[in-house]
Amino acid sequence: MTSEERPEVLVNCAISLDGRLAYAGGRRARLSGPDDLARVQWLRADVDAIVVGIGTVLLDDPSLRVHWEMIDRPSGRAPTRVVLDSNGRTPENARVLDGSAPTLVAVSDSCGRSFPPGVEVVRAGAARVDLGTLFAALRRRGMRKLLVEGGGEVLASVLRSSLWDRLTVYVAPVAIGGPTAPPMLRGPDSRNDSEAVALRFVSAEPIDDGTLLTYRPHDGAPPARPLSGGTHPERSGADA
Repeated sequence: MTSEERPEVLVNCAISLDGRLAYAGGRRARLSGPDDLARVQWLRADVDAIVVGIGTVLLDDPSLRVHWEMIDRPSGRAPTRVVLDSNGRTPENARVLDGSAPTLVAVSDSCGRSFPPGVEVVRAGAARVDLGTLFAALRRRGMRKLLVEGGGEVLASVLRSSLWDRLTVYVAPVAIGGPTAPPMLRGPDSRNDSEAVALRFVSAEPIDDGTLLTYRPHDGAPPARPLSGGTHPERSGADA
């Protein structure tokens, strides 16, 4: 898929020093300080859509709105909220379905769930959401820039594909540890170099008490080889 066939895709997350997105069992961790929170709002204000997985919706019930007051700007156009929800598990009372901003739910072909009026549904895959199909559909709808915020399965699926352009990771000065705190990337293990995600380092800069790392896809590197068992964007962990 060429860059003209899909939107520009920005990936952003916040992790602990040991690479965790949240506390034990996926309980939300507020890892970002005020400057990084404002940076994320600037990112949201500059994109056409914000993408998360159903796991993030179930665990955090995010609004996915731009907090204009945090960046001292008057309210502008709200980006579309995009939920990867292959089996239609978004709760009826979820904030992403409250009608306060445009919302699109990506489901599989087999999903028979209906959603409230005003919520657009895109079928993008037989058994689970296919990111290439979805991103192409979003591009046809005029969306030129997306922000992927998680959770761990979604981050893994996007980074293992060739369907992203920039990754920013805020590393907080805290270590979480433990067997149930979700890692930045979830899914099957990488067993060798061909299954790992090759990145090109761009920069590291201090922000709040942590560090903001920026990466691009590694020049000339193919997408990471699919892992046995695949990845399931609909079963994402919580974002930070």
